[in-house]
Amino acid sequence: MTLARVALIAAITTLVSGMAASAQDAGAPASESPSTEATPAEDAAKTELTPEERAEKQARKACKIKICDILATKEPQGDDVSCEIVKTWRESDITKMLGGRFDWPWGKAVCQSKLDMKREQLVNAMTQANYEVALPEQKVSCTLAQKSEGEPYAVGVSIAPKVTFENGKAVSARLNWGEANAPMLAYALIYAGTGFDNSTNVLGPEVVRMVNEFTGRKCKRVKNDLPSHTGYQPQ
Repeated sequence: MTLARVALIAAITTLVSGMAASAQDAGAPASESPSTEATPAEDAAKTELTPEERAEKQARKACKIKICDILATKEPQGDDVSCEIVKTWRESDITKMLGGRFDWPWGKAVCQSKLDMKREQLVNAMTQANYEVALPEQKVSCTLAQKSEGEPYAVGVSIAPKVTFENGKAVSARLNWGEANAPMLAYALIYAGTGFDNSTNVLGPEVVRMVNEFTGRKCKRVKNDLPSHTGYQPQ
């Protein structure tokens, strides 16, 4: 369940969506969204990471292992999930996400969020025929570096994601954007982007794709690191 990663990607994607929403008809099909392109997270794996980025990646892996172990054992008794997630987006990553259609006015972005999830929710999502995971409000904060000298912009958004599962597979999702805080320049983009997604759910299919990728392929990659090491086979 990679909703923390989704939240961080969505925090940047919503800025992109804000640019798109301000320039396109609100009725534009979801296939035109930058979120359907290859994600910067995939490209980042092909580039050399800084020490800070490597530390972030290791922390995210620890959270991934904890979640994947719950999915493997399907054991409802035990600790819930609580992870601090940090992700750095390079300016080049964000520029690629924009696809050259819009200018990114800042430099790199560093986003963080805390993922809190009940163990029972994970187990039910994998074992029940039909189950909705409704997370409590999750806050995402980002700092956007200026290209020239100056203090970075600090922005914050909240989401209350809901993901519906059928037979262990995510089939629908909504991020449910809430309050946003940011300096005026960034706020205009965030307000447009979050409002656009709340009304069209343009990011919903991307959330579904990422959740299923996580519970399948990504958990399989770390199966030998799981405490239970039960020979986990993704659904």
